[in-house]
Amino acid sequence: MTFLVTGGAGFVGSNLIRRLLLDNPDAQVVSVDNYFTGTEDNHVPDPRVVYIRANTVNIAKEWANAGLPAPTIVFHMGEYSRIPQSFEDIDMTWEYNLHGTKEVVKFAHAHGAKLVYAGSSSKFGNDGQDENLNPYAWTKAKNVEYIRNFDSWFGLDYVITYFYNVYGPGQICHGKYATVIGIFEAQFLAGAPLTVVEPGDQTRDFTHIDDIVDGVMLCAERATGDGYLLGYGQERPILDVAKMFDSKIEMQPASTRRGERVKGQADTTKARSLGWTPTRNLTDYIATFVATHPRP
Repeated sequence: MTFLVTGGAGFVGSNLIRRLLLDNPDAQVVSVDNYFTGTEDNHVPDPRVVYIRANTVNIAKEWANAGLPAPTIVFHMGEYSRIPQSFEDIDMTWEYNLHGTKEVVKFAHAHGAKLVYAGSSSKFGNDGQDENLNPYAWTKAKNVEYIRNFDSWFGLDYVITYFYNVYGPGQICHGKYATVIGIFEAQFLAGAPLTVVEPGDQTRDFTHIDDIVDGVMLCAERATGDGYLLGYGQERPILDVAKMFDSKIEMQPASTRRGERVKGQADTTKARSLGWTPTRNLTDYIATFVATHPRP
């Protein structure tokens, strides 16, 4: 078997590659990543993995040039994936998400491969209206529509998953593309106040990377169609999460995080029907982090 993982040098993609290698000892895994947020530090040192530095808009050409066999499953994890930043990176968001995903869908269909797509949970807030809050959420929502329509037009074996605030080892902790928990960890280690955007009662559903990978693998194996939400199933106010680090907290005006939704919690009913159950709790994760990383 040959698996393609777009974004394979990123946080989720690299963890997925490790799992694919573990579960499929005889398989080959190919990563296609443009290294916008991915890094070579995330490479898995295994001869069964091929790393291609390229944009997904060129995926068919790059695959042919590499002389690779047809993929069995295409895990499409490699898109632009930040909300406030997408306002200033709107051209990039369009190129990586709409154009890139169009080419990945065509590629999967041409090879008869199953497509496992990582949709965005941001589309579910406010009775579905939150998909229009920012360029990122909008492009991700349009991609879901495109995939579903492509199936009705041409036929496509696909499953769409939705990630809820992924955290864990290997997350981005520095720079403008860092994750919430990654930012808190970096600030904690630096002895700096943890920055929370006002009012602080906005909620998120934090899901450990290992649970996400478990869910993606189950969806690839057992699921078809849309609607597989992968979240812990518990919404937590951001201010409460910051307090778990037992550090000083500095509130910031809401204008610093344009386009953010107010609430986020996954309805995991459909994912759980596959036998998926998230088991890693954020409270335990942070408690372990604080206990094993003394403040400077």
